[in-house]
Amino acid sequence: MIAGTRRLLVALVSGAVLAMTGCESSTEGTSAPVAPSMAPDVPAGFNPCTDVPKSVLDAEGLKMPTPDDTELSGGAKWRGCIWASADGYAVGIQTTNLTLDMVRDKAFPETEEFTLGSRQALSTRRSEGNPEESCYVNVEMAGGSLQFRLTNPASAPDTGHLDSCDLARELAGEVEPSIPAGV
Repeated sequence: MIAGTRRLLVALVSGAVLAMTGCESSTEGTSAPVAPSMAPDVPAGFNPCTDVPKSVLDAEGLKMPTPDDTELSGGAKWRGCIWASADGYAVGIQTTNLTLDMVRDKAFPETEEFTLGSRQALSTRRSEGNPEESCYVNVEMAGGSLQFRLTNPASAPDTGHLDSCDLARELAGEVEPSIPAGV
């Protein structure tokens, strides 16, 4: 694995852990779900590791898919994969049982709501160090959302000069049509 790509993957996973710690609350030492209406599992019917179109991955130069599944004690779950481009960004694409309302309620910086096809979506910045280098996009799904967690370091030769949220919203727009209706 190329050293730069390894650093991108480490940064992406580290950012996910930091972002996920803000997705649960504690009451007298016990973890509680983000919201009482949280689905018990991630949405079914779309598997990011196999259902993201190969044509999209190839066009973006995204390679080396690595499974990326996470569960928090409060019930939040993510299922998907991470891809990286040797000279560009890295992205984790995961289904999660976090709904847009749950993400919106966190009041992350630079939250922007928009529509992709017939689905509502929102983008946020969640990184405390170098927030311009990462962006999250959550696309509405039944019982949760499809989350794009993009890291785009300024040192990336092909994409480092581009806004990470623009990249994440564009990628989400390319993937959204492959999500089956009703999912």
